[in-house]
Amino acid sequence: MTTTVRTLGFGLGLFVLASLAVGACSQPRPAPLKIYVNTDLEGISGVFTFAQTREKDTPLNVRACEYFMGDVAAVVRGLRDGGATEVVVLDGHGSQAVLPHLMAPGAAYVTGHPRPGVANLTGLDDSFAGMVMLGFHAMMGTPDGVLNHTQSSRSENRYWYNGVESGELAQSAAIAGHFGVPPIMVTGDEATCREAKAFFGNDIVTVAVKKGLARESAMLYPFEETRKALYEGARRAAANARSCKPYVMKTPIAVREELLNLDPTLPAPVKVAREGVARDALHLFTWADK
Repeated sequence: MTTTVRTLGFGLGLFVLASLAVGACSQPRPAPLKIYVNTDLEGISGVFTFAQTREKDTPLNVRACEYFMGDVAAVVRGLRDGGATEVVVLDGHGSQAVLPHLMAPGAAYVTGHPRPGVANLTGLDDSFAGMVMLGFHAMMGTPDGVLNHTQSSRSENRYWYNGVESGELAQSAAIAGHFGVPPIMVTGDEATCREAKAFFGNDIVTVAVKKGLARESAMLYPFEETRKALYEGARRAAANARSCKPYVMKTPIAVREELLNLDPTLPAPVKVAREGVARDALHLFTWADK
């Protein structure tokens, strides 16, 4: 009797375990949620002067890159906790800002030159559910935009697409929009966040890590506070990514560009303008003159 009870009990136990195992294996896996993080340096916590961003490997620049890695880490953690299954971080600043020894786990990092991709947006394609624009800045000429510029701060470029002046936020989002990838989060100063909402609507998640006072002055906030806000914003952005819509420019795109000619043989910089047409967002910088 005892042997029979034990045998039945053992068999029943195996059946229960097998049922649990089958149940566990049959649970649907979460759908992939790939997020592309396009970065810049000017809109990072603690950055407010061009001395921190223009010259590579100076003490000020190295410290600014450390600030950058802290902001990136907070966003990567937030994205993963918000449901992202894969995160790619693009080192988008011209002189590069990624410090490999400070890379937070949970993401892959693209850095260095040269690299493939439209506007160096290596790996960006329609497999991504959303783009984060981290550490961005307001367009050239924004009075309260810390380190404001569009593409080149030295030649002071300005761009209009279909009659609308646009900065790097709109440029990056339009390229992503060509692949159907929506902007889901923008970080920078208050002016950058304001610009993001003007272009992408009030549903875009924005995190202001400082308040601009002039082009090279700002009201800064403690890193403990900005990193917490970045984490929470990223977590929320990832959770809402599938409800966001791409930013798409009507094609063909009428383009106007203004910039300073800095030819050293000239007595002073001269403003020049060009106009033309880009057949799509992948040609925002390689358009044909009229």
